[in-house]
Amino acid sequence: MKNENVVKFGHINTIEGYSYLALVFIAMPMKYFMDIPLAVKVVGMIHGILFILFCMLLAKAWHEAKWPFKESVVFFIASLIPFGTFFTKAKIKTYE
Repeated sequence: MKNENVVKFGHINTIEGYSYLALVFIAMPMKYFMDIPLAVKVVGMIHGILFILFCMLLAKAWHEAKWPFKESVVFFIASLIPFGTFFTKAKIKTYE
């Protein structure tokens, strides 16, 4: 039986990773090179909401799947590094 919160966390992990890449590699260059600050406002808001959901689902999944606290810290730190969340996908699958 799959743990639903871990599955949801896996999905938000991927979506949040894409939003972070969009913020860093699309919206920020639009702001600084094309003088379009609205791009960062919109993408930044979306990324912020997704990051809050990521943190909430990380806590729920950690609690329900009973994985070590160290794993949760690794997942959180990976979310702060561009492309980091994509390296944790295989590890999340082991907890489903």
